[in-house]
Amino acid sequence: MPGPLAGFRVVELSTMITGPLTGMLLADMGADVIKIENPEGGDPFRSYGGGEYSAQFCSYNRNKRSVAISLKSETGRRLLEKLVTGSDVLIENFRPGVMERLGFGDERLRALNPRLIRCSITGFGRGGPYSSRPCYDAIAQGLSGMSSQFLDPDKPRLAGTTISDNVTGQYACYGIMAALLERERTGVARSVDVNMLDATMAFMPEPFAYYTQNGEVADAYLRIKNSQAYAFRCADGKMLATHMASQQKFWMQFSEAIGRPDLVDDPRFATLVGRVENYEALLDIAGGIFAEHPRLHWIQRLEQFDIPFTPVNSIPEVFEDPQVQHLSSFMTLSHREKGDLTALRRPVTFDGSRADQPTVAPPTLGEHTAEVLRECGLETGD
Repeated sequence: MPGPLAGFRVVELSTMITGPLTGMLLADMGADVIKIENPEGGDPFRSYGGGEYSAQFCSYNRNKRSVAISLKSETGRRLLEKLVTGSDVLIENFRPGVMERLGFGDERLRALNPRLIRCSITGFGRGGPYSSRPCYDAIAQGLSGMSSQFLDPDKPRLAGTTISDNVTGQYACYGIMAALLERERTGVARSVDVNMLDATMAFMPEPFAYYTQNGEVADAYLRIKNSQAYAFRCADGKMLATHMASQQKFWMQFSEAIGRPDLVDDPRFATLVGRVENYEALLDIAGGIFAEHPRLHWIQRLEQFDIPFTPVNSIPEVFEDPQVQHLSSFMTLSHREKGDLTALRRPVTFDGSRADQPTVAPPTLGEHTAEVLRECGLETGD
């Protein structure tokens, strides 16, 4: 069964994460995504750790075709013209002004193909005082306020996976698909603009609501306290997390599960407001109890009492988790030159199946150059 976007062609002029993720999400839905790369090394993500097929590159570039060609060359410009004329979407994550300097600004693109949906991904938007600055994940996290939700002010140290890059790619895909739907209905093709700053702020609306509505400045623990979420280290050094939210029943069941039903009547913890205000005290009490037994004991105990909980899995443990295995969340992609690699499946199913998802390994640099040139009626020597 073809994917829901089968028949749509996407030209991707992007590197690193935001644009490539956008293209991959569309490719996972069945779109034909042609990635244009600089022949001198290609996408910089290719060479992380050496070589041209890094784990970072493979994370964001499956199900695509790679064309290695310079857009400053005559052949490269002619190819892009041909592709734009016959495509539905163009994605680029250059700094503002680069597309114009290449000769493919908005007006030129509209003239070549009035039905083309152009998606521009920038760090801070196409205008404004920061628009010409370079931007990466840590920059967008810091400027948006997200880093303030994680950093210890006494010992600031950035940590964790990419967030701003990933959510920006997801919002860009969301905008493109909405524009495609509108174009199919009305014939009007829109220009879609997404920037990392806006996308990161949109991804965390609660801290802004806390401040504007309640006058509270959220720190790293405000939401955790309000949500009554806890993490505990067990006797074997492994960790668990619980999330009791606002439901009194979960608190009562939790106190039973840890063998302290008396805590329900403790005036510090009898109400949600009290548990929020006395979060640290409750964390200390429960933390001492969880430290008395290994994690498996607590998994069985918390499951018995129907409490929202999870083991805090390491990355290797995720692969072994029974629910992850049931979902078949990972798949194997095979490349004729690079061999097999493991990849996450698209997290969206249609009719209860992911059988329509393409399963093509990320391309080697320029793997499809000759093929795409032929499709466009060009030859390498043109």
